[in-house]
Amino acid sequence: MKITIEWTYRAKNGEETIFRSDEIPPALALHIAEDLEKTGRAKNITFIDQHDSSWMAKELKKYIKEIETEPHNVTVYFDGGFDIGTNYSGFGCVIYFEQNGKFYRLRRNAAASGLTSNNESEYGALNFSIVELDLLDVHHQTVRFIGDSQVVINQMSGEWPAYEKDLAAWADRIDAKLAEMGIKAEFELVPRKDNAEADKLATQALQGIDISGKVELVDGKPGRD
Repeated sequence: MKITIEWTYRAKNGEETIFRSDEIPPALALHIAEDLEKTGRAKNITFIDQHDSSWMAKELKKYIKEIETEPHNVTVYFDGGFDIGTNYSGFGCVIYFEQNGKFYRLRRNAAASGLTSNNESEYGALNFSIVELDLLDVHHQTVRFIGDSQVVINQMSGEWPAYEKDLAAWADRIDAKLAEMGIKAEFELVPRKDNAEADKLATQALQGIDISGKVELVDGKPGRD
């Protein structure tokens, strides 16, 4: 969840104006609000989430305490590959998240049969990543999904219609699962080079190489498994 702070500022001459911050993490929003209050010139400080719901400081503190032990600030990279010679698909996903004040990276891949195109494999990889989120107990929060498939990203974000029956079925299935988990999905399209980690996992799955591991990230670098 991201929070926007809105407050009224009163100048020395008594004039007032309203300021609104960028979207920031809840803990940072509380810290900044406390600093604003210390100036003695800020009043009517309001916390607003991404759904335009307002929070009191007490409610926000409670929320932060509740999610501390749960995975949050989640970002997912996904990619799917398809081998036309064998009709096998490879799925890869990399999940970055925060938990108990620490940062982690989870990597998973899997192979599958029964799909008929690269676009279906990309949808399969997205669905695979959502299953992994469910296993991590990621629920009722906003999650960023990043991939290099224009078809999947643009269809899931509503930019493109899904005319093909098979792809539309995947989109409906994924939408239903996200709704069940209470996840608000944000989809982001990136160049293939910026999705190299998930792409490699998908390729390894097609090669019969299973990858499954979680590492703690220390200063942006992997820590111990």
